[in-house]
Amino acid sequence: MFNLDEIKSEKYISLETYRKNNQAVKTPVWFVIKSDSIIIVTRDQTGKIKRLRNNQKVKIATCSIKGKISMAPIPGIAQILTEKETKEAVKLRDKKYGFFSKISKFLTRNKGNLLAISVKID
Repeated sequence: MFNLDEIKSEKYISLETYRKNNQAVKTPVWFVIKSDSIIIVTRDQTGKIKRLRNNQKVKIATCSIKGKISMAPIPGIAQILTEKETKEAVKLRDKKYGFFSKISKFLTRNKGNLLAISVKID
């Protein structure tokens, strides 16, 4: 079984989601680890959220800021979190990424409201 502690200190993971035609879309994202889940904060109008509403299967792998994968992808199931859980996730992300997180919130504000997803490894 994969141990999430192995990726905890990484800055980016590639989140692979799937279009309705099952075509994979890989997106480098920030993340935090909370208990046995990978938590990702994004905006509710992004493509990855639209894809997750149709198909909750995902794959994750550590990657560079440009998405160059540095490990074998691991399958998981994503779940969109509640508003309360999202607020907690934003605090965790802000703690890990600091000032860059604040800049990101400002630059992405036109993509909708903040929304968090939880990925559980299969």
